[in-house]
Amino acid sequence: MFVATLIAAGKLTGEVVREAIDRLDATGHEVGAPHWIDQGDAADIFFQGSLVSARAELAKMDHGALDVVVQPLGDRTKKLIIADMDSTMITVECIDELADYAGIKPQIAAITERAMRGELDFRAALIERVGLLGGMAEATIAECRAERVRLTRGARTLVQTMKAHGAWSVLVSGGFLPFAAPVAEAIGFDKVVANELEIAGGKLTGKVTEPIVDSSAKLETLRAEAAARGLALADTLAVGDGANDIPMITSAGLGIGYHPHPAAAAAADAAIRHHDLTALLWAQGYARRQWVMG
Repeated sequence: MFVATLIAAGKLTGEVVREAIDRLDATGHEVGAPHWIDQGDAADIFFQGSLVSARAELAKMDHGALDVVVQPLGDRTKKLIIADMDSTMITVECIDELADYAGIKPQIAAITERAMRGELDFRAALIERVGLLGGMAEATIAECRAERVRLTRGARTLVQTMKAHGAWSVLVSGGFLPFAAPVAEAIGFDKVVANELEIAGGKLTGKVTEPIVDSSAKLETLRAEAAARGLALADTLAVGDGANDIPMITSAGLGIGYHPHPAAAAAADAAIRHHDLTALLWAQGYARRQWVMG
């Protein structure tokens, strides 16, 4: 049994739900009656058939603000969330913003964009970008964090709601711990994994402390955190936006691309393109009355 969740906050109509049912029915799926999670916001359609076929068919729906998540029904409510930070749990790429203080944001942002698209090796791109920040005052990190870093809408509600229902939460970032630790605390993550910038004499040396948190480290974090809690990977949720997130996204029970770059979108079970992070609560079947508002 599978479930297709249609999400269009404040804009989901019965007609759109009926179109989805008709599309599934026309492509050979056995479809049950729809269920509103929250009227006008999100609805479930339960069906039997082909997961791959259903995803492909429902992806053809074009209603502007509609996001669709199709997944197996049995392991829907996740017990572990592993989340990327930059452009996922926060609205910016920290290294790009830090570069702005050095007057080299366009140069570094171009490298970041290519790395997130999967055109550059993440590790090499990170080392190159950090190298360009050598000599920057350590105090600039705190200044940048205070002035530029903002939580993504729905981040606290997502994590706090999942935790209230027994889930464990880990923020895993290819960014830097001086940003990630305060972000994790503000959102309410149980654990944070991120890179350490090497600092000497109150200034960045231009180096990152080993081991570097890259795509393989993110995947290993997912596996290790699940194993530590006796969870199958089917019980996990991973969310990110870039190529560096692909291994954890494809390995998790539900892998979400959040406003993703094309490579991450193609690898994910579903892409959230229109809504904030609370869409991941509807995807798990949580109605608003069950949310812990952040």
